[in-house]
Amino acid sequence: AKAALAYADDHRGQFPWASRRVNGETVCWDFVTAKDGSVRPGEMWNGYGIASVMQCPAFAGGKANWKNNPYTGYNYNCSYIGKVEGDPAKRKSPARIAEVRDPARTALFGDGQYGGGANKFMRAPVREVAFDASGKSIRLAGTQGFRHRGKTNVAFCDGHVESLAQPYQYGGEEGFTAQDCGFLSPDNRLYSLEK
Repeated sequence: AKAALAYADDHRGQFPWASRRVNGETVCWDFVTAKDGSVRPGEMWNGYGIASVMQCPAFAGGKANWKNNPYTGYNYNCSYIGKVEGDPAKRKSPARIAEVRDPARTALFGDGQYGGGANKFMRAPVREVAFDASGKSIRLAGTQGFRHRGKTNVAFCDGHVESLAQPYQYGGEEGFTAQDCGFLSPDNRLYSLEK
């Protein structure tokens, strides 16, 4: 969380993009994939070369969902904080620190996991066209892994981290969406900028 906040401080209060194309490269918050397929630390790390912090120890050996990503296990709130270029939502860029009404209750990063492995883009369970217009299948691929003794770790926008034990399904029911995977809340309350 500190790296994202430091990035925002250096970029006029704006959080990093979740994913976008720049000069033929795919620039993501965690890694940049060059035209030749090589991978280097992403937008938030600004070349510091500390990519191994992107590996969740409890997900070591787990399947990454992006080819060539050397480390995996965490995801970034792209429904409200970061922005995936090409998502048809009305918002056109990542959020700014000043837009987060309740930083202590707005998820920034989490233990990313869905039925097919890791995911790096955290999604809120309910579609809100102004912020994230992705459909159900994309949302289900942006859930959290409850892999720490039945809990998932979440870093919030104020920098604190919590372990949450209650997963939610798409549609708000309690329970897992896939084995050990679920949303942080039955609605968008733990993802949203406004409370």
